[in-house]
Amino acid sequence: MTGERYVEAFHALSAEANEAGLMRRRYGFYWSMILFWMLAVAAILIVVVLLGPTWWQLLLAALLGLAFAQLGFLGHEAAHQQIFASAGWNEWMSRVIAGLFTGLSFGWWVNKHGRHHANPNQDSVDPDVDAGVVSFTPEGTDRRSGVMAKVGEYQGYYFLPVLLFEGASLHVDSFRNILSGRNVTHRWTEIVFVGVHFVGYLALLFIVLPPGMAIAFFAVQLAVFGFLLGGAFSPNHIGMPTVPHDVDIDFLRRQVYMSRNVRGGPVVHFFMGGLEYQIEHHLFPMAPRPNLRALQTVVRRHCAEQGIPYTETSLGEAFRTIIAYLNQVGLKNRDPYTCPLVRQYRG
Repeated sequence: MTGERYVEAFHALSAEANEAGLMRRRYGFYWSMILFWMLAVAAILIVVVLLGPTWWQLLLAALLGLAFAQLGFLGHEAAHQQIFASAGWNEWMSRVIAGLFTGLSFGWWVNKHGRHHANPNQDSVDPDVDAGVVSFTPEGTDRRSGVMAKVGEYQGYYFLPVLLFEGASLHVDSFRNILSGRNVTHRWTEIVFVGVHFVGYLALLFIVLPPGMAIAFFAVQLAVFGFLLGGAFSPNHIGMPTVPHDVDIDFLRRQVYMSRNVRGGPVVHFFMGGLEYQIEHHLFPMAPRPNLRALQTVVRRHCAEQGIPYTETSLGEAFRTIIAYLNQVGLKNRDPYTCPLVRQYRG
């Protein structure tokens, strides 16, 4: 009966959010943002051509990385059906932004991200907690051996520098998916989009700039792009409770327990693209970004009424927790971050 109680609680929360108009589309906001950042990319590339060979180009590279990251947030929102009423319009907007502007595979990302939303922080189910350079769960650490196990004991300390390579990792995974992945919808469209992005972008750099400067430009842009995206997504779940693959929890508590909100005002809101309202985003993934602040008030009240812990910290506190958590995971210390619901379901 406990689970049914929370199912009913979520239905009540969903009804209130809809009645308050917090799920309605925000066309003016999204069209303005899409046009602004697409034009920003075009303007930056024009200035690159006009400026010519100079190391001041690296400032433009950083700005281009920022613009790509902001477009990445918009592609994420379109994939969640937040922008248009038409599912097809959302899908193609996300595919165009992902492929032509950021050089990523829409099909690969939406599949991966959908599995994350369905099972956040669930070992062997949520792809975002799969162990790689960093292990996000004690179970992932158990599967390590040799040098990786030893180095992983200090993984919290190298986590932030690793984010500089997140953009490269996303591109590699995208290439692998569109070239050899199974059941890729619109495979050739994605190949063309991603190909046009990289061939056109890199050709422009190597035509306008000397080879060394062109490589440096691309490296800075890629590092800024990856760091901003990784820095926006990583505070949301890392260091929150993790769940073994065989534990089933109701939707409301699963999304709230495993998610963390970040406070910090307009600056944090800009650099996180609205993802600082992660609890609300996970409960209502179709809610447009401008509605999340008002939605937070409703969600926080419902969580208090149901006795569900609602986690919100500053960005600095979030990263301190992440670093401490990753180091504890690297040392195979489970106790501080075991979800209390796991004990309840297994007790």
